[in-house]
This record gives sequence, C-alpha cells and structure tokens, in this order.
Amino acid sequence: MTMQNIKDAKNNISLSRRRFLVGTVSSSLVMAFAPLASAASLTLSPQETLQSKLFSPTVWFEINPMGEININIAKAEMGQHIGTALARVVADELGADWSKVSITHVDTDPKWGYMVTGGSWSVFQTFKPLSQAGAAGRIALIEAAAKILNCPADQCRAENGAVVYQDRSISFGDIVAKGTFNRAFTPEEIDALPLKPASKRTLVGKPGLALDIPAKTNGSAVYGIDVELAGMVYARPILPPTRYGSKVTNVDDSAAKKVKGYLGYHILKDPSDLIQGWVSVQADTYYGAIKAGDALKVSYQAGKTAKVSEEDIIKEGERLVADESEGGLFVNEGDFSAARAKAAKTIEATYRTHTALHFALEPVNATVEEKDGLWHVYTGNQWQSLTLPAIAKALQVADDKIVMHQQYLGGGFGRRLFGDYAIPAVLTSKAVGKPVKMVFTREDDSRFDQPRSPSVASFRASFDQENQLTGMEHVFAAGWPTLTMAPGFMPESLDKKIRVDPFSTSGADHWYSIENDRVRAINNDLAQQTILPGFLRSVGQGWIVWGVESFIDEIAHQMKADPIDFRLSMLDGLGKQAGKAPESVGGAKRLANVLNILKQKTKNVKLAKNEGVGIAISAGQERTMPAWMACAAQVHVEPSSGKVTVKKLTMVADAGVIVHPDGALAQVQGSMLWGTSLALHEQSPIENGQVSNTNLHTYSPLRMNDMPELDIEFVESDEFPVGLGEPGVIAIAPAIGNAIFQITGVRVRDLPISAEALKGA
Repeated sequence: MTMQNIKDAKNNISLSRRRFLVGTVSSSLVMAFAPLASAASLTLSPQETLQSKLFSPTVWFEINPMGEININIAKAEMGQHIGTALARVVADELGADWSKVSITHVDTDPKWGYMVTGGSWSVFQTFKPLSQAGAAGRIALIEAAAKILNCPADQCRAENGAVVYQDRSISFGDIVAKGTFNRAFTPEEIDALPLKPASKRTLVGKPGLALDIPAKTNGSAVYGIDVELAGMVYARPILPPTRYGSKVTNVDDSAAKKVKGYLGYHILKDPSDLIQGWVSVQADTYYGAIKAGDALKVSYQAGKTAKVSEEDIIKEGERLVADESEGGLFVNEGDFSAARAKAAKTIEATYRTHTALHFALEPVNATVEEKDGLWHVYTGNQWQSLTLPAIAKALQVADDKIVMHQQYLGGGFGRRLFGDYAIPAVLTSKAVGKPVKMVFTREDDSRFDQPRSPSVASFRASFDQENQLTGMEHVFAAGWPTLTMAPGFMPESLDKKIRVDPFSTSGADHWYSIENDRVRAINNDLAQQTILPGFLRSVGQGWIVWGVESFIDEIAHQMKADPIDFRLSMLDGLGKQAGKAPESVGGAKRLANVLNILKQKTKNVKLAKNEGVGIAISAGQERTMPAWMACAAQVHVEPSSGKVTVKKLTMVADAGVIVHPDGALAQVQGSMLWGTSLALHEQSPIENGQVSNTNLHTYSPLRMNDMPELDIEFVESDEFPVGLGEPGVIAIAPAIGNAIFQITGVRVRDLPISAEALKGA
C-alpha cells in the first residue's frame, strides 16, 4: 500500500464513497456502511447486500426482536475499554437502552477492512462514522415505527430503546419484529444527518461502567494465553544470540529427552526471513515445553551484532547527529543557519534515552491450527492488517487462507502492533502437523521484545544582542519501528534525501512559533540491525519531547524568563500553528489555554526543602490528532543520595469531546504513571546484542510505594474528540527533569534519570 492508501485506510472520517444500509437479516435488523459503487451493489437491494455481507467494515450493528443491540468492534481490547467507548457513540445517536447494548470483537474477515489499534487513533478515527451510523439507524427505526403507530415520523423521537409519539411508544425490539426495513442512505444523506448536540447526549461524555468489566472480573474473558484447542501440543521458542543473522549449527536434545512429555524440536525455516536462527521445542504440557527448552543445547553461528552494546548504539547516535550530511529535514522554518551566523550567543545540549521494554504482564503467545487449508490464529494483536500478511508470507499461502481470531490483550502498549510472535507458532504447527500453543516465558518475551530504541538528540539555540531567542535546531537519531515493520507509512523528508518514520519524528514538529526552526531526523542503522525497534506507548513523542521540553526550559533560563510565560509567548497560534478542522481547531492557543490553567493551579504550591516544581507541555499523539496537555511535577531530591521522589503530578488536558469519561481518566492516570516509570526507572541496556534485563528482578518499573499523587483536569470542550491512550506519557519526564533543575541547578539529560548523577547536588 502507498502512504496515502494506508492513511486513508486508518483514517475513516470521510464516507464520501459509502452508503448506509438498513435491512432485515435472519429476523434481526442489520445496519452497515457499504461501498457506493460495485457490480453487486448496483443490482442488489440494501437487504440483499446485507444478507450477502457485501459491505464495508466501518460499522456493523444489529438489533434483534428482543431489542438487544450488538455492536461489532474492529479494535483490540487491551484494558482501555475501547469497545465501550465506540458503542456509546453509536448507542447515543441511536437512542438505545444502554442496558441492552453488547459488543463483539471481530476476527479478520475482509469485510471488516483495515484493522489497527494504536496511535491513540480509535475514537478519533471512528467518532464521526459511528455517530452517523447511529443517527441513520435512529431515522430508520423512527420511519418504521411511524408506519406501525400510524403517526407522522417527524413528530416521533427515539429514546431509551423505544420510539415515542405523544403518549404512545414502541420498543426497538417490537419495531424490528413488526417493521419492514430495506433502506439505503446516500453519501449526501449521510453527510446531512442531524447529529445530536452535546446538550442532548445521554451517554457520550457521561459516567458509565465498561461493558467488558464483568467478563474480566468473573474469569470468563478469554485472553490469547487462555485459548485451548483439541489435540494441541505446547511449544516454546529457543531464541538465537542475535535478532538477525544467527544460524543453528547443532542441536543436542539428549537431556531434553529425559523431560516428561517431550515431543521433539524443529529448526524453524521462515521464508519471510523475520525469524532467523530459531528452534521450537514441543511437549504435551506447557511445563514440559519450558523444561525441555531449558535442557536443549543449541549451538549457533552468531550474527554480526553479537558484540554490540548500548554504549555502541549511543556513540553511533552521537556521531550521526554531529554529521550535518546525515538524515533529512523534518522541519525547516526560516533560516537557522543565518540566525546562527548572526548570533550574539548560542547554547547547545545533547539529550539521550536508553533501551526500554514493554513488559506487558501477559507474555506474547499464539495458538494455531489448520483446518481444510485455512489457518486459524488465536492471539491478541493490535495491527491485524500488518500482521496477517506477514503470517501468510511465512506460511507461503495467500492472505485469504489466514483468519486471526482476536482475543483480549493482557497489555499491548505497542508491542502487539506487529504480531511477529505468531510466526514461530504457525511455523511450528506446520512442521508438526498439529494445533500448537506457543507461549513465551517472561525472559523469552523480553529478548524478543520490540524495545524503544536508544536515542540521541542534539539541540542548538541562537540569541541576539538583547538575549532574545532567534533560532533553534534539533537533530535526533534512533532506530525506527516503521522502517522495518511498515515502510509504506514513511513519507519523504522535506529535502527529499530520505524517507522518515513519522511516528519516530512526531513531537519535533511542535506548536511553538519560532522564526528560525530546523529539525533533522536520522535513522541509527546500528540500532536497526541490533534490535527490531518498536512502538512503545507514546512512540517518538516519548523520547523526542523529553529533549524538546527540557531544552525549551534551558532557553527560558538562558533568557532569565519564567518557564511558563516564555512558553506562552511562543504559543501564539499564528501561521501553521493555528490548527485546522476538525482535529486541531484552535491550534497552539488551546495548548496555551491548558498551560494557563496549569499556571493557576500551581502558583501557590507550598514547597518543602529540596523540592521544586517543573513544567512541560505536549500535543501528542500527532499534529493531525493533538491532545493538548500541560503537566507540572512536584519533585523532591534527597541531596545525600540523589534519590528523586515525584510527590505530585498535575495534568490539564483538552482532548475535545470526552466520549467515555471513566475510560479517559483511567487512560491518563495510567499514562502518567507509565511516564514516571520511564523517567526514573525503566531501562534494559543492550549487552552482547541482546537486552540485558529480562525479568522483574532486574527490570524495575514504578512500584506502588513510589506512586505520586495525581491531579487531572479535563477541559470541557465540544471540539472533535482525539486520542488519550498515549499522550499523558509525554510531558512527564521533561517536567520531572525541569523540576530537578529548579531544585539542584543540575540539568539531567539522560533517561532514565540517575540518582548517582544527582548525589551531593
């Protein structure tokens, strides 16, 4: 797919080529968007089209004669309750009785179209089509009810699962049982549908419990790791010493044969070349597969990165950012070179981040079986439309021979976007000719993680004779997830020198108005060869804004300006910073608004000795979908030990319409704590080509006794809703770093922040 094709596929705001169909199928009322122009759709009625399933995936929901409404969800559930949020949008416009609404997470049948859950896109992508679908359904139900009640349709209303006319009403279930439906809405009619104003909404923006909570609390929810198939065997992967280029030279299973239930091993051959140098061990129990894997002795010819260290990757990043011939331009406003040449003063700084893991509590896994030439893959996955073709390539079959059955995810955080963990499972099943359940141990999972790449970012700022900022340059280097996983997503740099990973550059295109602003993006090829860089929650924004917001603070102090007031002076909303409809109306001025609110909330904070407050702002996840957020971190630094304690985090967020308030609050709470953990604790440095910390005895995320107080305020807004799954991570680290400077005068420039560097400060 081209970049534009993929963007069109994931951004379903426009319905210009679709009709909305309403018809009865097997006694239930089915409603779905359908292609406007296809040979079948030109000759079949809406009802026949629905019966034949010749429709688009954007939404498909049905109402049975009992009035029960099921809404199909083509998004992955990983704790964010996305099905509930999307269902509330439909149900609100429909006028449904929420107690009769249920959701189904669908498989990869092509009728569901392009499937991806990531980038905080889900609500943003689907709010408009889901609203229109609900409105179209409401109109169809009202029209049918009016005929049954023999009354004017324009005097009826739909509410709480019924259509009401004066003192009479008829339930949705009775309408479905008695009515006739064979209705098509044209694209023009869809665009003209009357959507409810915020004042008339009863579900969107209102408190409510998630639909999946009962299943998750009573044990009936099925995660990938729970799947059991008749006749299956268990498998465990044996990972090579390097991600790429290793070859198996010998396997000795003499000790493994003594393990009860051991069934053998296979050296996996992957035609897609994603899995290199792997061995799969099989047994009749999970425990047996683990023990046999421990007993197996595998010899390798190691790949060329077998001696690469974290320091090597960082040093290569430092070399790259210092070489002006490397990379390509991502932002180029004004003329930074001229501003620098005229500068009365300049400052420079380099910021770094280190390898970080996902560490989802459910280790990656997949259960596979082949039936009548069709491969069934049961797993939790975030990007089925990326993963399914990779599975098909590994099996050397057509894409339509693969069905991915979506399970709940016990944590995703970006790791389960590219489901490469399903490939060794399907290859093992093909080799043994039986259903296979492959579960990675925690250590296996860590070694096969797609870590956040180490990064290096250099900054330069120039000032005039009056000590005013005249320009800023930002150059950064890291491994890029999209380069390996989905290169079709990568647009050309401004100077046409390279293609850039948009997810590894987002955040460098900030909302500050700086007359001369230059940003250059560089791929660190050594990182790319050593690991498969991954999409870790907040992606590039998580490490890029660490540098941007810290350096903006450095500039403010150089100018002897208040850090908040200095930021506000550059958030003028002029030119490209004005934003655009529908996703960024108001632009930088909305960012200034949340920062002003934060300023008022924090101006009278009482600080103890060795405490300070640092601030940072962010507009994640992307300029095309910004959530405006301002963060303050109240921090204590113990001088003798350098220990950093985050006492309180205050966040002000403007994300437009908040569809599911409980879910939104949980998302921001979780992301703020994730950001704190990344800032102070999490790293797994590369040693000998592999991540070094593979379990929780050495990989130490934020612990409960270090939890800060959280103060979160959402700005009330009727603007278009944007994502909240990741943006709360972004501003945490720089806010903490800026607070540390306020306390100690020491500018920390490496993540995670080291107590050793602050000892005695």
